[in-house]
Amino acid sequence: QVQLVESGGGSVQAGGSLRLSCVVSGYIVRSSCMAWFRQAPGKGREGVARIDKRSSATYADFVKGRFTISQDNAKNTLSLQMNSLEPQDTAMYYCALDRTPSSCTWLGFDDWGQGTQVTVSS
Repeated sequence: QVQLVESGGGSVQAGGSLRLSCVVSGYIVRSSCMAWFRQAPGKGREGVARIDKRSSATYADFVKGRFTISQDNAKNTLSLQMNSLEPQDTAMYYCALDRTPSSCTWLGFDDWGQGTQVTVSS
């Protein structure tokens, strides 16, 4: 059974930083496409960053230069370093895993975590 457990969310002021982590059990992250998504109240879910099995990263335009996605194969963990946070970054953040990626896109994720809340105040 594949499980994803996020942690690291919290409340910060604008300009601050947070580091989200997603521990994966039941699957090897280096064989997969993984991503961070977010959903703000009253809005749809949107992709934030993704990383493929060659460790090539793709970012949404609204986080480029501020967020960094990475994975630790030894710990089977996905991370998201978030710097220069803005109030519009306030959302529930989810990690997701695509077990059999023919390509790594914003679609086709098989497994999701329960989410971790990020709140940024101005």
